[in-house]
Amino acid sequence: MLEHLKGDPFFMQNVTGWHIQPAQAARTLPFPDRVAPELRAAYEKRGIRALYTHQRQAFDALEAGKNVVVVTPTASGKTLCYNLPVLNAIARDENARALYLFPTKALSSDQVSAVTEIVDQLGQDIKAFTYDGDTSVSARAAVRQAAHIVVTNPDMLHSGIMPHHTKWVKLFENLRYIVIDEVHTYRGVFGSHLCNVLRRLKRICAFYGAHPQFICCSATIDNPKELAESICRVPMELVDDNGAPRGERHFIFYNPPLVNRQLGVRKNAVIETRKIATELIRNHIQTIVFARSRVNVEVLTNYLSEAAGSGEKIRGYRGGYLPSERRAIERGLRAGDILGVVSTNALELGIDIGSLEASVLCGFPGTIASTWQQAGRAGRRAGESLTILVATSSPLDQYIIRHPEYFFTASPEQARINPDNLYILLSHFKCAAYELPFVDGETFGTDTAQPLLEFLQDEKILRHVGGRWHWMSEEFPASEISLRTAVSENFVVVNITNPEHPKVIGEMDKFTVPMLLHEQAIYLHQGRQYQVEKLDWENRKGYVREVNVDYYTDANMLTSLRVLDVFRDGERAGIPRFSGEVLVSEITTLFKKFKLDTHENVGWGKVHLPQQDMHTTAYWLTLPAKVREKYTVPQIEKALGGIANLLRNIAPVLLMCDPMDIRVQMQVRGPFTEEPTLFLYDNYPGGMGFADRLYELHEELLGQVLKMLISCECESGCPSCVGPALENGEDGKYLTRKVLEAMLL
Repeated sequence: MLEHLKGDPFFMQNVTGWHIQPAQAARTLPFPDRVAPELRAAYEKRGIRALYTHQRQAFDALEAGKNVVVVTPTASGKTLCYNLPVLNAIARDENARALYLFPTKALSSDQVSAVTEIVDQLGQDIKAFTYDGDTSVSARAAVRQAAHIVVTNPDMLHSGIMPHHTKWVKLFENLRYIVIDEVHTYRGVFGSHLCNVLRRLKRICAFYGAHPQFICCSATIDNPKELAESICRVPMELVDDNGAPRGERHFIFYNPPLVNRQLGVRKNAVIETRKIATELIRNHIQTIVFARSRVNVEVLTNYLSEAAGSGEKIRGYRGGYLPSERRAIERGLRAGDILGVVSTNALELGIDIGSLEASVLCGFPGTIASTWQQAGRAGRRAGESLTILVATSSPLDQYIIRHPEYFFTASPEQARINPDNLYILLSHFKCAAYELPFVDGETFGTDTAQPLLEFLQDEKILRHVGGRWHWMSEEFPASEISLRTAVSENFVVVNITNPEHPKVIGEMDKFTVPMLLHEQAIYLHQGRQYQVEKLDWENRKGYVREVNVDYYTDANMLTSLRVLDVFRDGERAGIPRFSGEVLVSEITTLFKKFKLDTHENVGWGKVHLPQQDMHTTAYWLTLPAKVREKYTVPQIEKALGGIANLLRNIAPVLLMCDPMDIRVQMQVRGPFTEEPTLFLYDNYPGGMGFADRLYELHEELLGQVLKMLISCECESGCPSCVGPALENGEDGKYLTRKVLEAMLL
């Protein structure tokens, strides 16, 4: 297949880069003498007679009493880095306990299976159990009393274990290790919550006399040690000398051909991904396709099922599928029964899905780290593998695809958290006080402990008596706090095609519902089409009926923004800049219908759903008077629209964050500034520090925007720079450039 692609002139004329990673032989070291003989024998029965260099380094560091963070590529054996020391500790002391934290239930289930396989070989009575929302009530008591290894997720630890720590005395008294896998996923609000969850966990452990070690595992990011130390608040030893073998990997950058050179319009990335994946699947190459949205997952699943001639050979995989459905897909991939899977980033994490040969990425995933994770799902065990990145027309995609050398030489992104975000911190102060009274002088690792305790006393939530702050509210605080950006109450999707036997076929978070589950929307699930008949907002249910139509739907979100407070302001290079707190209000107003094959607009409809509000932090700038005087209001509006389109994609590159972490809003006459204004705000309640960093990067940000605009080859504007000329006018690109140059003079 690789030779065929190289000899295909129509394919190769769109290839901007073909990078080959050479194969790498394994580098191993013997098992340490400290490993229990029976445990070593169990691993040898499974064919593991030596350790990769990073596995041995992690074990030695833990034996020396250090906390470790292991950073190696996908499928390099990170699981053994924590299973070996944990099982060894339990083999030496049957009272020893370990707590495993995974970001998803799927990973938890996967890892329990891995531990159980070794324990069966070991022949000792070591019990590893999953404890999450799916664990039956009858099994929970057994887990609390008997489990040597408790496998759970941060959400369950937060709301189901720590508030009831008196039932978990055996775990907390003997806790030796806390394992946090996929630590790179704990960024932004989720990571900030986890840091506070661990602050609470360490308080409880100290109360019971335990001081556990931390074992963190991460994909390749730029600041793994810093991130792990920020989350766990303990010194970390970095282990990143990967000794695992790797087959030869081919990484191809593919830019869809231009349809209109003057407008800079390229062929649709979904259609090009379909062509490439179809060819791989028809040649019986087991392939995973990653798409950026749920809609694209379902559209591509439908396309590829037709190409394979069987819906059973091609499956979709995304959030919202029921757990049993996802487990069946994972088993089918491992067994080779499924030839292709189309997924959102849900399969980006380290779930064992066997040895796929090719991965096709429909659009740049948003970060270099995620791209490597998705590419790593192919060629996980041996042999050659292929990854093809198909670019969209977005400025970020076009920047990456035109500069492949940047991708292969730039450091992966930094993960940022802000655990002292007031919204998050106050929530966990409540939870911590409920679990154990605060003692005078206790800081909880923050400088604001005393004011927060006094505030909670004023609110009649805490009471200060005898040097302690006691919980006095009747509420159960953890149940009201979600660790994710979405609220804890998900919507369920109910299929009413057969009214006598309604069936739940999926779920969706509250913030996604207005876009995908509004009434008259076409809801796609496993390649089948359903029309939303009714959305019951109060009871969190969407009722759908199976249909067969030749279109899908996409909704428009209307966003408004209001300044609440200014933290910093000043001029840099003659341009007024600000940072502060804002209120962002979002409401879905209408949806459009697009034909499945041509993606042309064939209709629209209104959406009637409640507005959702968010307090966050923002950075904003206004056009200086020297620029405003030269142009009319319509001209300024076009220029602002062009700059906003570029900022939306350039800011994440400078911040090294996910594009979804930052949003851009333009106001031709801002109610607060009374001038033409551009806002960039953190897409998280309370902010994650991105806006503050943009305030510092003010000049560099605008300079990069101008550089991107000048380098674009289109004549009048295109999706890769200021937006299509049809939307921004024939003079949109010209005006954007003139305004930017005037601002930076």
